[in-house]
Amino acid sequence: MPFVKIPAIAQRQPFWTAAFLLWFCVLWFLSGRPAMGPRLANDLPIDKVLHFGYFFGGGGLLSAALFFQKRWPLHWSTLHLSVLMILFSVGALDEWHQSWYEFRSGNDAGDLTADFFGALAGTLVFRKLQPRLFPQPERA
Repeated sequence: MPFVKIPAIAQRQPFWTAAFLLWFCVLWFLSGRPAMGPRLANDLPIDKVLHFGYFFGGGGLLSAALFFQKRWPLHWSTLHLSVLMILFSVGALDEWHQSWYEFRSGNDAGDLTADFFGALAGTLVFRKLQPRLFPQPERA
């Protein structure tokens, strides 16, 4: 039994695909703006935390979009691998995009690593929550 009543529209693939595309557009917009955030007291750049968190959300959104895909019902390992490959590519594109702006430091392997682990965490959390949020995907 689900622990949250999910609206019918959120149980369909187009909703999650649109949410992921919006996520991507916001990422593209943000990566062309001046960097935000100072370093934390222990010298950990806060941008790594922001990258992890943002890609955590992207991992969850893309997992949901692929989970509800009607023409390609995925096994969990295939879904996770697909999410990781797509979001690693998006992270690399984001880093390349940032390199074109003088006020950004693009091509940062640390940011890309944070993106990867955020996406991994997002897809794994989606897998864990899916049975309680979406017990039966509609595959009509």
